[in-house]
Amino acid sequence: MTYDKNQIFDVLDNFIIELPSWAFGNSGTRFRVFSTEGTPRDPFEKIEDVAQVHKYTGAASIVSLHIPWDLVDDFSKLKEHAENLGVTIGTINSNVFQDEDYKLGSLCNPDPKIRRKAIDAHLKCIDVMRTVGSKDLKIWLADGTNYPGQDSISARQERLHESLQEIHDALDDDMRILLEYKFFEPAFYHTDVPDWGTSLVQCQALGDKAQVVLDTGHHAPGTNIEFIVAQLTRLGMLGAFDFNSRFYADDDLIAGAADPFQLFRILREIVTAGALSAEKNVNFMLDQCHNLEDKIPGEILSVLNVQEQLVKCLLVDEDSLIKAQKEGDILTANQVLMDAYATDTRPLLKEWRQSRGIPENPLQDFAASGYLDQAKKNRQGGQQAGWGA
Repeated sequence: MTYDKNQIFDVLDNFIIELPSWAFGNSGTRFRVFSTEGTPRDPFEKIEDVAQVHKYTGAASIVSLHIPWDLVDDFSKLKEHAENLGVTIGTINSNVFQDEDYKLGSLCNPDPKIRRKAIDAHLKCIDVMRTVGSKDLKIWLADGTNYPGQDSISARQERLHESLQEIHDALDDDMRILLEYKFFEPAFYHTDVPDWGTSLVQCQALGDKAQVVLDTGHHAPGTNIEFIVAQLTRLGMLGAFDFNSRFYADDDLIAGAADPFQLFRILREIVTAGALSAEKNVNFMLDQCHNLEDKIPGEILSVLNVQEQLVKCLLVDEDSLIKAQKEGDILTANQVLMDAYATDTRPLLKEWRQSRGIPENPLQDFAASGYLDQAKKNRQGGQQAGWGA
């Protein structure tokens, strides 16, 4: 279908991008984590920053937590704090890659005691989910090997299935596992969940409560990510999509920074596959970190970039495109898409924001609010949040 303005506004009203709590903590490279004034010191302050992104975009009312990075004494209080700020706690992300015991893997580890520890860590995540009302458990594993012969690849796949099955069976009926993949890092020889095919077959073997997570940066250079979106959506197995941007690898940069046309192409497949509908239940999230820039403006800009490309997808002249495709008119078909991509959608988004009482110029209006200056004054002392904290 071709969307008119009212329909586009309806899509924007319902398109919510989940924000990662870790995007508001300090991050960096494999060589150093950099600190920034005013960085949150705990999950409560992270959620306060999330609420700012939502205030200035109207599209970021959900926060994704990372366990144990976001452990608190009372998750019911964290949930209440979020709700008071207009924020919902969404996906719970497990972390079984920063403990000394996981040096040789977690769910795939050859030692059954270590696997037991990793499974139990996920069961604790499920307990958190029950408290905060989350329905999604996202699992990314750093498991893999560095050398041929270090361990049995096939045996590790069997261990992975057995571990995931126990976690899957512990879920409530309305919960699901979202299994992420990454074709490399930190293992050098092989990664245990390196691609969408591995994630897919593992999820299909588990049962109805498991789907695949697709992260923009988790692919080899040149991978046609929109093709994977189309395939997984066609199978009903795309559970989540993590937006970021990459120049070389998993750079986790502001969405659309490296290749906005790729972002457009991906969103085009999301739109045409109907993955925006509530029935598809695809979770959209910004999985990124901000090493150099301020965190809140970085998240605001990412949301704006995704919205701009989404609206371009909705402006495609579908009738002309279908006609050209049926006639084999290659250049016209391509030009129809390029015409939509070349459209400046910022005025339309500004009109939408005006009509919804959202600040017209999110980045400028946030900068003028003085929130960051106040945060720098208030957040003195204590330990800033960051990787591992």
